[in-house]
Amino acid sequence: MLPVADTSDFPEEVRRSAELARDRKAQDVVVLDLRGISTATDYFVIATGRSDVQVRAIADHVVEELKKDEVRPEHVEGLRGARWALLDYVDFVVHVFHPEARSFYQLETLWGDAPRWEAPAVDEAG
Repeated sequence: MLPVADTSDFPEEVRRSAELARDRKAQDVVVLDLRGISTATDYFVIATGRSDVQVRAIADHVVEELKKDEVRPEHVEGLRGARWALLDYVDFVVHVFHPEARSFYQLETLWGDAPRWEAPAVDEAG
């Protein structure tokens, strides 16, 4: 059984990133709690877009909406090719994958010991 994360102490920006990805109909939105496991970052927010256009739209939406809250990425990669967009906010990293790229990189398996939270699907969330 996979460890389940306690979301009560997640930073607002992490929860907000997952919500913003769902706003653009991202699938399989998962947050991995890497605190105590990785020194690179505290959280991964992982989402899937069904096409290059949707991957780009999800990533752009997260960046633009978090900017309104004065939260800006330190580094952004992959928006041009849109197979895997990476938004590095230092304390958390948002990964937006095309389905084949997510399957290939298997971040959830690589970090399988990390507590995880699976965001409800858009129609489940209300």
